[in-house]
Amino acid sequence: MTDTHDPFAHHPELRARIKSPETSFFRDFTLDGMIAEHPHMEEFRAKFHTDAEREALRAKALAGREGDLWVFAYGSLMWDPALRFAEVRRAHLDGYARRFMLKDEGARGSKEAPGLMAALDRGEGCEGLAFRIREAEVGAETEILFRREMIGPAYLAKFVTVRLDETEVAALTFLANHASPDIDPQIPHSDQVRHIATGHGILGSNRDYLVNVVEHFAHLGIEDPHCSTLLRDVDAYLETHAVEPSP
Repeated sequence: MTDTHDPFAHHPELRARIKSPETSFFRDFTLDGMIAEHPHMEEFRAKFHTDAEREALRAKALAGREGDLWVFAYGSLMWDPALRFAEVRRAHLDGYARRFMLKDEGARGSKEAPGLMAALDRGEGCEGLAFRIREAEVGAETEILFRREMIGPAYLAKFVTVRLDETEVAALTFLANHASPDIDPQIPHSDQVRHIATGHGILGSNRDYLVNVVEHFAHLGIEDPHCSTLLRDVDAYLETHAVEPSP
């Protein structure tokens, strides 16, 4: 594959919309570091993968793979991948949809008011971004990626086929793990709205997370009625309910 040396050659409009890895919180993220900074998270340690478990999952996911690696992003990875990438492209994944179905009691929620994060589940299709990592950097960059995305068992690291314009590539992504108690595929829309409206964690409010998704799509000219409707209903909820100020 030809390397343009400009990761944003296909999408210059994203140059100012994607955080530099050098300034990303997730670049140096570790479980121990998070707990040291936020001691209340210690009670959740048993829910998280150990380093050995996580590295075994990474080795299994990447087994037999050679060359550059594509990563399909559909949530916060779109604006804050924390990865050194050679190329970013708009991408479409058939057969899966973005669902707010992952209960979160740390990043964008709390034990008292859980938030909801996005996961990929079977559905009508999903728009997102694909990041290409150079072969020489796959080891280091996926170690960073797995520390973040595979912190616990809510996701399954799998390769899927995504479409970049007229080209199809295999891309690593993170699917909802229905065996995890934090994944709720049957969550009603009203509960999604409430969780997102009230959730706030160590990374900020759950609403801000959803706003980032919607605004990122606006810059790409992508229509995502599910996310737009969800944000509209979250804002309507906030207008009619008293929500405690964020800490």
